[in-house]
Amino acid sequence: MLEHATEPNLDTTPEIAPMPGHDANNGHETSKIADTKSLDGAGATEVTSSQRKPGRSPVGLGIFGVVAIAGAATLVYTGVSARQRSAVELRQWTEAQAIPSVALVTLNAKPGVVSLNLPGRLQANDSAPIYARVSGYVKDWKVDIGASVKAGQTLAEIEAPDQDQQLLQAKADLANAKSAEVLADITLKRERSLLESRTVAQQEIDQRVADLASKQAAVNSGEANVERLEVLSAYKTVAAPFDGLITARNTDVGSLISAGSSAGQAMFVVSDVHTLRVYINVPQNYAPDVKLGSQATVSVPEYPGRSFPATVVASARAVDITSGTTQMQLSVDNAKGELMPGAYANVKVDLSGVAGTFRIPVSALIFDERGLRVATVAQDNRVAFKTVTIARDLGNEIELASGVAADDHVIATPPDGLAEGDEVHIVKLSQAKEATPKVP
Repeated sequence: MLEHATEPNLDTTPEIAPMPGHDANNGHETSKIADTKSLDGAGATEVTSSQRKPGRSPVGLGIFGVVAIAGAATLVYTGVSARQRSAVELRQWTEAQAIPSVALVTLNAKPGVVSLNLPGRLQANDSAPIYARVSGYVKDWKVDIGASVKAGQTLAEIEAPDQDQQLLQAKADLANAKSAEVLADITLKRERSLLESRTVAQQEIDQRVADLASKQAAVNSGEANVERLEVLSAYKTVAAPFDGLITARNTDVGSLISAGSSAGQAMFVVSDVHTLRVYINVPQNYAPDVKLGSQATVSVPEYPGRSFPATVVASARAVDITSGTTQMQLSVDNAKGELMPGAYANVKVDLSGVAGTFRIPVSALIFDERGLRVATVAQDNRVAFKTVTIARDLGNEIELASGVAADDHVIATPPDGLAEGDEVHIVKLSQAKEATPKVP
């Protein structure tokens, strides 16, 4: 029996190569070829087809690539647009910030009351240092500091033994002079009776007359010396010259006292504190405005919140070349004794403003090589500088005498680097004081 050889059934299905980056062994593209199986004795051969697992088609991969490219392009466009928009906003903010913001002040043309505050020193209306007129030792003192005394009241007693002996000597010399005067007078009378009988010469009579006149002069001198020493002896009792207050006592019992005011400290100081004087030094430019009779108020640290009325009563009418001020005197009533002489005081004098002037804050002034100027805002919000002159310095404000008009818009605080013709942005004064805005 002729056997027929059977050849394996060949699979003509083309093999699909794996995509780049894909592994065929990982299940993306797998093909199996069925083994040839022998059939029954009739020699029939059965061939099975290869099995293919599901995967991505070329069309799906193309769509995915297009979508990816479009997404990347959109992302790049969005980033570039955001950067361009941020750059535009930053440029706009920078240009806006380049224009300075300024606030304007209102020119005050109404003459107002200006307060001039000056330091002063309280002094007693009458104050007398008491010195000894005789030399000696303090026997006793009668009053102490703070005591009120009357005129003529005894303050102290001095023992002056030297003064007492000088008085006794002066009295003895006076008695001797009087005796010599009596003798000269008797002699002259006797010789005049002998002149008629021509027993004595006229020359002798003339000599006796001159001698009597000399003796009389010696008596007068002795009497004056006794009176002088008696007056000095009366100064052994130290008395108050007027009604007042003992504000100083610089002596004690047993202290050696030398006559005269240049020998040392005063024994006592008596002050009349019923009325006090206040001396102030007014600057030269304000002196004409402080007139005699002007009212003022005086305040002292020991009475916070209180003030005492005062009146300008005297002026030196001269300027001190060292300080450029004029000394003025004010009178303060101190009937209650609340104020103390020698105390520091603050004197407030109200001055009327000068007509035709404008007041601006000190911050509005610009002082440079071009002089004293202010910055104003003209049309189209452009800066214009004007030269000004000062009438009075009021502390926080300046009173201008010339340079500005009532319709000028003066910048309250000109920024540094501001130039003529620069553009500015006008804001309210409160807004100008706010912090610089943050960069967006």
